[in-house]
Amino acid sequence: MSDVDVDVRAVADGELAAWLRAVQTGFLQSFAAMSDEAVANLGARGAASRVWGAYDGDRVVGTFRSFDQEVTAVGGAPVAANAVTGVTVAPTHRRRGILNRMMAIDLAAAKERGDVVATLISAEYPIYGRYGFGPATWVTEWTVDVLRSGLDPRWSGPAAAGARIDLVDGDDVRKFGPELHERVRAERHGVIDRGDDWWLRNTGRQATPEFPWREPFYALYRDPSGRVDGLVAYRTSNDQWDGSRLPLNTATVLSMTAATPAAERDLWHYLCAIDKVITVESGWRAPDDLLPHLLPDPRAAKVTGHADWLWLRILDVVRALESRTYAGPGSLVLEITDGAGLAGGRYRLDATPDGASCVPTTESAELALDVAELAELWLGDASAVRLVALGRIGEERAGAAALADVMFRTSRRPWCPDLF
Repeated sequence: MSDVDVDVRAVADGELAAWLRAVQTGFLQSFAAMSDEAVANLGARGAASRVWGAYDGDRVVGTFRSFDQEVTAVGGAPVAANAVTGVTVAPTHRRRGILNRMMAIDLAAAKERGDVVATLISAEYPIYGRYGFGPATWVTEWTVDVLRSGLDPRWSGPAAAGARIDLVDGDDVRKFGPELHERVRAERHGVIDRGDDWWLRNTGRQATPEFPWREPFYALYRDPSGRVDGLVAYRTSNDQWDGSRLPLNTATVLSMTAATPAAERDLWHYLCAIDKVITVESGWRAPDDLLPHLLPDPRAAKVTGHADWLWLRILDVVRALESRTYAGPGSLVLEITDGAGLAGGRYRLDATPDGASCVPTTESAELALDVAELAELWLGDASAVRLVALGRIGEERAGAAALADVMFRTSRRPWCPDLF
């Protein structure tokens, strides 16, 4: 069978249950049937998104969904993104060009809509580079040995007089969380927006038999003026003890949002002081997170996970490069190749800390790179000099890569705290 025997098309409402079963099968989470609640939730999300299916007859053999998103550029500007998720191809239909076709349809539509970038979280590293995506953010996970951290286990509250931490419920999270997240994403490049659907799903309002909900603990941090500056969601292991009745419990962070270093410090100290908890698992944090050095003994926080996270694909070079700020002034002529023909060309970038101009040019190229490498550079995490050393960027003028690092690199690493 060739790929032309497989029909790639939009999924109709009556086909959502089969599509969702195919997604779960692709991610090795097969279910015999989808509940009405699961299908309804997908239908509600699909109304504002693009749900594609690959069909061999009436059988779903490939899935693909995208939806509108915003990602924060360096400097704080929100940038329109086409977020890709739910990508699977049945093991019986691999290597037939099915993903190529679904990706081409979706990216062309995103380009036509005027999206600046496309985003995704890659389940497997080798897949998406061939579509022009590059890893633009990374996450690190730490496991804290509380007993070796050096913190006072008798913790009695935030460091600042008048600040406080309160345990709250899901209603409070939906009340205070969105505004807090908006403050944070306006300051931290790489953070993506969270719509109403995100807050409903992550406070248990969209639980289904396939995706049961267990209520976590929520702790809210208020500064001395009463402003909400921090929020953490975490779960703990059930009462666990060793043979001598010493506690062995773990607190696992599901998400932490902190608008100030004070809120971040006090929430970590709070977690490390919960009675009977001897281990804290950090969840997905930026590689340059403050956590280890908020402890008197940073060695108590061991790295237990480190991986690429948010992948980006540039769809509009001019708007992408003009949307962000730059650490230092400089001018570069970039030769961008794009096998899909969506964003290639030669461009002159003139940047200052106050703004940038990017225009097509016929001047001689100074750096030659694929659109995937441009995606890695865009949020400031990758080094052009390193990419030249790896043979992934061509330096056509001596010193151009070093200048690119001065312009593109950022003092803090980008961070995307969310999975989608």
